Parts: sequence; C-alpha cells; structure tokens
Amino acid sequence: MKLPVIKNIIDRYSIEELKSAEHQLMEGEALQLEIAGDDEGEQLTHVLAAIWIKEEIQRTGCDASVALRAYTSRVRQSIN
Repeated sequence: MKLPVIKNIIDRYSIEELKSAEHQLMEGEALQLEIAGDDEGEQLTHVLAAIWIKEEIQRTGCDASVALRAYTSRVRQSIN
C-alpha cells in the first residue's frame, strides 16, 4: 500500500470509476484506469482504499487527509 498512489487516485477518479476498476481487477479484466501498483493485488488494495476514503468523505463531510488518516489507523488496528 502506497499512500501517494492512493492520494493520487482519490483526486483523479470518482467512486463509480473506482468501483468499476475494482470489478475489472476482481474479474481479471484489463484495467481501464491508470492505477499504479507492483501487481494486480496492490492495485486492488489502492482502489479499495480510495473507495473507502471517498465514501468516508461523503458520509462524514471530512476532508481527504482526515479520511486518509482514519483509513491508515483502521489498517494499523487490523494488523495488531
């Protein structure tokens, strides 16, 4: 998971575009968006993170940096 990549795709793509990219990755289809990642698994991680963050922004009205911190906190807690 690379935070600069997630920040970039949050700025570039809508939730609908990201959900389409998620579907493409899950189905093994060619990805129509430019999503950086070492492999399809990392690309999917970036897409899922961006979707969660954008939905959090819509749900709470917070800005992207607050939602990104909430996401990274959530990931850290799941690891511990």
